[in-house]
Amino acid sequence: MNAPLRGSAAMRLRGLVRKEFLQIVRDPSSIAIAFLMPLFLLVLFGYGVSLDADHVPLALVAEAPSPDSADFFASLTGSSSFAPRIVASLDEAERDLRAGRVNAIVHLRADFAERLRRPTGAPIQVIVNGVDANTARLTQGYIEGAWGNWLARRAAAQGQKLVTPVSLEARVWFNSELKSRNYLVPGLVAIIMTLIGALLTALVMAREWERGTLEALLVTPVRMSEVLLGKIIAYFTLGTGGMLLTVGLAVWLFGVPLRGSFWLLWACASLFLLAALGMGLTISTLARNQFVAGQIAIIGTFLPAFLLSGFIFDINSMPAVVQAITHIVVARYFVAIVQTLFLAGDVWAVVIPNALALLAMALFFLGVTWRKSRKHLE
Repeated sequence: MNAPLRGSAAMRLRGLVRKEFLQIVRDPSSIAIAFLMPLFLLVLFGYGVSLDADHVPLALVAEAPSPDSADFFASLTGSSSFAPRIVASLDEAERDLRAGRVNAIVHLRADFAERLRRPTGAPIQVIVNGVDANTARLTQGYIEGAWGNWLARRAAAQGQKLVTPVSLEARVWFNSELKSRNYLVPGLVAIIMTLIGALLTALVMAREWERGTLEALLVTPVRMSEVLLGKIIAYFTLGTGGMLLTVGLAVWLFGVPLRGSFWLLWACASLFLLAALGMGLTISTLARNQFVAGQIAIIGTFLPAFLLSGFIFDINSMPAVVQAITHIVVARYFVAIVQTLFLAGDVWAVVIPNALALLAMALFFLGVTWRKSRKHLE
């Protein structure tokens, strides 16, 4: 008696999964969100968005040109970080700064060459456009670094040793090239899986409520738990495909190193995807309207994943209240895992606590979905 029942349940589940895949194939919006949107985001953040300061336009002003000022300006010209041009006067350089034609001014006073040979040294004036604080800090740091390198090279050419109070020997771990692409592209895995898992699932489920498809299913022997499981299986497969596409392009197209285990990445991505699917199903269960479900999914899942997960903005730099709020953002835990696995490797001190948090959230949201579905439909 029990064997036929189990067999019929398995047949119903296969039929539901097949229905979901047919619906995905026939729905252009699902294909666009699952595959075209990841490609668009990868191209946008891989090529178009950069947190690096490269080829920063500079205005170079020397009140009294000399071989020393020309040599220093030549060191700036030879750097890929700057796009400098010599300007006749400080007034003209300030006009260019106000007009946005340059981002910074390097000003050498008339006594630059004379004071350079004094024990106290010669100061340089750096004026930076601070509208974009991140670029301003990077530009200032680059110019200070170029100035220090030039002084060291000049002292070495004269057979002297540059005396400084502190000798700084910098060593960069995990992202030695200091490319923001290596930091941004791995985080896109979380953003893309949030789109597929939460937004797409919420829209599709709400659309079935609107069209009465689910009510039609409920008059059949199909159980609500089987309906939910069929959707989870179908969209889990779709989300896994989006994850594989993103990881493959990150490694082979953008050259981002994957230093950790791929299988560990897949396991953690599966936990995150289950949590995202749970969020999407919960939203559609509570809001059975596509427009309302879409708005809730964007505000409640996509925007927090984009802004509060550490994908772009460092969580430790946020106010304490905002840092506390980030603990309820599911993507926060997966972004920490994926960036660590890509750039640092299998760091278990990061992976294990964040993976446990993902597991707890997946169980919570899937449990809420199951309880709410039973309450309203059975």
